[in-house]
Amino acid sequence: MTEREKMLAGELYDCGDAELLTQWHKAKDLVRDYNQMNSADADEKERILNELLGGKGKNLWITAPFYVDYGNNIYFGNNCEVNMNCTFLDDNIIRIGDNALIAPNVQIYTAFHPTNAIDRFGIPKEDGSFEFCKTQTAPVIIGNNVWIGGGAIILPGVTIGNNVVIGAGSVVTKNIPDNVIAVGSPCRVVCRNQ
Repeated sequence: MTEREKMLAGELYDCGDAELLTQWHKAKDLVRDYNQMNSADADEKERILNELLGGKGKNLWITAPFYVDYGNNIYFGNNCEVNMNCTFLDDNIIRIGDNALIAPNVQIYTAFHPTNAIDRFGIPKEDGSFEFCKTQTAPVIIGNNVWIGGGAIILPGVTIGNNVVIGAGSVVTKNIPDNVIAVGSPCRVVCRNQ
C-alpha cells in the first residue's frame, strides 16, 4: 500500500513520502499563482482550479487568498462560493455539495496526529532529530445548500447535512444533521432550519 493509499484510508502515513511531497509542492505552487492572479482574470483562475482540484461543478467562485495541502482531494458541486482566507487541509477527501456558501477564514481539516509523541515522531535518532510527523486522516463531507459562517473550523471526519447553517466561529467536532442551524464551540444544533 502506498503512503497516499494509507493517507486516504485513514491509516498512519508518512507525510515525507516523495509522491505526497511532489503533489504538495505542486499544489502550493498552483495556489500561489491563484492567489497572485489578477482578480478579473477568470480564464486563468479557471485553468488553475481545473488543475488544482479533484473536481468541481459549474459556477465555482473562490476569492483569494485560498490555501490547500494537496488540492486534488477537494471536490465542489455546482454554484459554490468560498470567500477569502480559507484553508482546506485536504489530506483526505473534502466533498462540498451544491449551492455552498463558505465565509471568510473558514478552516476545514481532514488531518490529525496521534496524541502520543512517540507515535507522532518515532524514537529520536542518535543526532536528536525525529522522523517526519506521522499523520492520520478522515474525510469531511458537506451537503447541499450549506452556509458555513466566518471563522468556523470543521474537524476531521465530520459530515454536515443538507440545508444547514453553521454559525460564525463555530468548531464543528461531530456530524450535523440535515435542516438545522448549529453554532458554538463545540458546535451543536440550536434549531431547525425552515
